[in-house]
Amino acid sequence: MRAYFDHNATTPVSAEALAVSLEVLAAPPGNPSSIHTDGQRARQRVEQARSQVAALLGCEPKEIVFTSGGTEADNLALLGAMRPAAGKHLIVSTIEHPAVLAAADQLEREGAEVSRVHPDAVADAIQPNTVLISVMHANNETGSIQQFIGTAHPPGILVHSDGVQAAGRLSVNVKELGVDLYSISGHKLNAPKGVGALYIRDGVKLNPQSFGGRHERGRRAGTENVAGIAAFGAACDWLLRNRDIESRRLGALRDRFERRLLATVPDVRINAGNGPRIPNTSNVSIAGVDGEAMVIALDLAGFAVSTGAACSSGAVAPSHVLLAIGLTASEARGSLRVSMGQGNTEAEVDALVEAIAASAARLRRLSPVYSHA
Repeated sequence: MRAYFDHNATTPVSAEALAVSLEVLAAPPGNPSSIHTDGQRARQRVEQARSQVAALLGCEPKEIVFTSGGTEADNLALLGAMRPAAGKHLIVSTIEHPAVLAAADQLEREGAEVSRVHPDAVADAIQPNTVLISVMHANNETGSIQQFIGTAHPPGILVHSDGVQAAGRLSVNVKELGVDLYSISGHKLNAPKGVGALYIRDGVKLNPQSFGGRHERGRRAGTENVAGIAAFGAACDWLLRNRDIESRRLGALRDRFERRLLATVPDVRINAGNGPRIPNTSNVSIAGVDGEAMVIALDLAGFAVSTGAACSSGAVAPSHVLLAIGLTASEARGSLRVSMGQGNTEAEVDALVEAIAASAARLRRLSPVYSHA
């Protein structure tokens, strides 16, 4: 048996997205900026996808800018809103994805003042020179859903949210959220890697961060990835029609996993389990077990899981997200992320619990610090 439980890192390309991608790749070539027939056919595929992505987020197609993924969308939001950075104030939460935190670090080097605060403390960090607030919608490691300022934020301050893990798993309407900027990524939504989008509320002005053409209404230069964008649109269209049913199914699988794990393996805690979470994600700390060792053991047993964000794999330091929510360094290092998606079944969940139980027992026997076995 081989079972994939790392959908927060990336998802398999759906049949619908794959079919559309292959159809576009096999079609006659055409640059969507060209005015001839072949170019305009390509343009039609891009604009159809723009409408499909906009429908998933509850906005107008003209408010969608296609990017290469979530990281570029986050960078475009922060850098585009803040530059030139000197004298301006940025607020980011301490649980953000590295795409946001690294962009904030760069802006700080350029003269911006940056406040890094707990999501609950964002309102208290606002200053007269605050330009932008960035708080993710759902955390990539724990799945926790954040309550950010949204419609209550003071006028003149922009609000960005990294929605990479939330879009497609929650019912998202950017107008109701009250955000000005919202990032999503195709490969988290069963579309290919290399495509994403940034929602930019109509009227918000961003300084472009790439140059060379008037693509995407002058906001992101470069010939559009037509096949990837079309596949992204197809994936969003499927989610809009099936999201609620799939979310309930995934929530039931996650609850089954956690219930059986707690009943089977002693000294386990569910991180962020008492608050609202996206339905597919479970982050657990297993006392006396190193998370990386558990990932390797489960991989050998046929299960793909993670210790946290794929972008941070190989990092020696414990997860900044888990430390920010109050875990000790030891607890953070002993944590495991299980993220479910299309194709996962109850049988796979039950087999995963058995594999975790067997691996934990073995690793704990080798642990010099675990004494409760």
